[in-house]
Amino acid sequence: MSSAPPRNTAHLTFRDAREEDVPALVALVQSAYRGEESRLGWSSEADLVGGIRIDADGVRSIIGAPGSRLVVVADGGETICCFQLERRGEWAYFGLFAVRPGLQGAGVGRHVIGAAEEMARAEWAAREVRMTVIAQRVELIAWYERCGYRRTGRLSPFPYGDERVGTPLRDDLVFEELVKALG
Repeated sequence: MSSAPPRNTAHLTFRDAREEDVPALVALVQSAYRGEESRLGWSSEADLVGGIRIDADGVRSIIGAPGSRLVVVADGGETICCFQLERRGEWAYFGLFAVRPGLQGAGVGRHVIGAAEEMARAEWAAREVRMTVIAQRVELIAWYERCGYRRTGRLSPFPYGDERVGTPLRDDLVFEELVKALG
């Protein structure tokens, strides 16, 4: 994990993504997940999957989807983080979580995930939040467990052959579901 200095999160702003955010969000997500820039943070998946993480059309589809929100987190007008929430009955799906690599390990992610959980509870009366994580991302899963998530043991296949999610660098990738009950 990176040893970035703790960051003051009191002044972070949250808003729904708009069309004009698409290029910045594609770049943010790519920098947090893939390529050399992602290695500046501690949660890169560059050794597992190469290529793109999401393209502009993928971001637009989340922005325009009913029951879904793509939230931009900014500090002083600068986009530093994003996440997706999707309403799925009594629970909410949490995904596309990206923190600028240089800020990983500084408390931003923990603050933002707490805010996302509160949004799901307050706005949708969600009883739990679920997500899927590549099971081989052991450090990231351990971090989510420290944030109160638990592994369900439910696995789903990685979408091999779907270039919209990148190029797998291993042949054993699977997603594991994590869940957290909301009070």
